[in-house]
Amino acid sequence: MTNTIPDTSYIPIQDPSHWLRIPNVICVYVDMMGSTRLSAEAQDRSTAGAYQLFTGTAVRLFSAFGSPYIDVRGDGVFALFNQDQPYTALAAAVTFKTFAKEVCVPNIKDKTAVEVGSHIGIDQKTVLVRKIGLKRYGSRTDRQNEVWAGKPVNMAAKLASLSDNEELLASSRFFSNLKDEHVLLSCGCPGGTKASLWSERDLSQDKRFDFQVAYCLKTNWCRIHGREYCEAILALD
Repeated sequence: MTNTIPDTSYIPIQDPSHWLRIPNVICVYVDMMGSTRLSAEAQDRSTAGAYQLFTGTAVRLFSAFGSPYIDVRGDGVFALFNQDQPYTALAAAVTFKTFAKEVCVPNIKDKTAVEVGSHIGIDQKTVLVRKIGLKRYGSRTDRQNEVWAGKPVNMAAKLASLSDNEELLASSRFFSNLKDEHVLLSCGCPGGTKASLWSERDLSQDKRFDFQVAYCLKTNWCRIHGREYCEAILALD
């Protein structure tokens, strides 16, 4: 057992029964809405450029926010954060959410005439991890990949698929980390009155989830106070 996400070189592969157990891993999952239509209607080069903009930026952004592990799944990306990084994980998710609305979606529409969007989900729980595949294949190591067994990646992906465009859905167990008003209340723009940023979503009848409530965030970084709030939130971890 380890309390933090290790470097991939330390994730086991040789012994099939050897899994690393990591408690309370946070997963941020982002997914492109409308990718099927994009693939059907846009030219291959335009589709490739759109995927590069969406997923490539997500990878670079999550890396800049210090995610210890990032993976690409088709038109989606998931980033893992340690249990002591809840505010960092949220700040990274909101930053990508803002980028998707202000840069990615308009750019793709301009180049392809196709409307896309973003889905984002966040969950947190213990995982088991090991590598599956061949340790070596000649001089190559590309016949292996990390497998994360447990709820966070799966639940975050399902939350993302459930969210509407420009929504972020967080599980109740992740949301319970958030205590500071910088992430619970708005900055007050434009009228000066702070408002609650989150709304509850009842999932008690949805058997895909092992929690009953999710919390929905629809707003992005404020153009006036966004940088200030992001820096303050990052300082909370």
